[in-house]
Amino acid sequence: MKFALAADQILQALPIRPKTSQTYNSVYRRYIYPALHQYELAEIKREHIQSLIKSLPPQTGATTLAVLKTIFREAIDNAYCEFSPAATVRRPKIQVIPRKFIPLPELMKLELPKFRTQIVFLAMHGLRWGEAVALTEEDIYEGRVHITKSIHGQVKSKAGMRSVPHVSEFKAFPKTPKALRRELAAHGVHIHSLRHTYAYLLKTSGVHVTTAQKLMGHADPGVTLGIYTRFRDEEIDSAGVSILEALAKSQKPGPLSGDRASDETS
Repeated sequence: MKFALAADQILQALPIRPKTSQTYNSVYRRYIYPALHQYELAEIKREHIQSLIKSLPPQTGATTLAVLKTIFREAIDNAYCEFSPAATVRRPKIQVIPRKFIPLPELMKLELPKFRTQIVFLAMHGLRWGEAVALTEEDIYEGRVHITKSIHGQVKSKAGMRSVPHVSEFKAFPKTPKALRRELAAHGVHIHSLRHTYAYLLKTSGVHVTTAQKLMGHADPGVTLGIYTRFRDEEIDSAGVSILEALAKSQKPGPLSGDRASDETS
């Protein structure tokens, strides 16, 4: 059976969310089909897949490998082939570069001529773009913003179904993120950076990481913890001040210290 025929059938039948399906099909069309469409399923070797993955940037390669593993897994289940040449291919090592973000006090000082209300809302509520676009006035009640849907229909995961305290003005979001992207790009940040602004706000407000996980809609607490462990240079300076203050307190004479303590015990 031709790989291309099997892959087309499998990708159409996968029980996945529309957004995930769009990603899988895009990766297939751009990277997988051009490299493997001419082969029979049984002809594809581990070396073919390794060569393809190595030719791509690490993140793209990792996604491409995930799609290939899914295709071959389903092909085995459907008796199209007997083994997966992708099974033992190593996932590319991805170097995660921390996303630049702006703490809320600094964000509030920025020149944001057109979409200040929407940008501040994202920074103070932590919504993903797809969740924000789907939000309406009816979703805000009893002092909370109720996040139950996204532009793709469902929220990203079960953990994405949540409510957060309503703390700033809401104004409907444009259907495309392009205008907001341009406004934020002038300050060197992205729309998703505002999620990190929100996480940093929670952290510096003393909100526990497990509560922050719920508020941000993370299924994996490690994701929240990864953001919570980020810091800014001024936090190092603040830590130094705190240490010096604690040291000064520990050396401060107490009520029974020095000569007075000797008199009391003599």
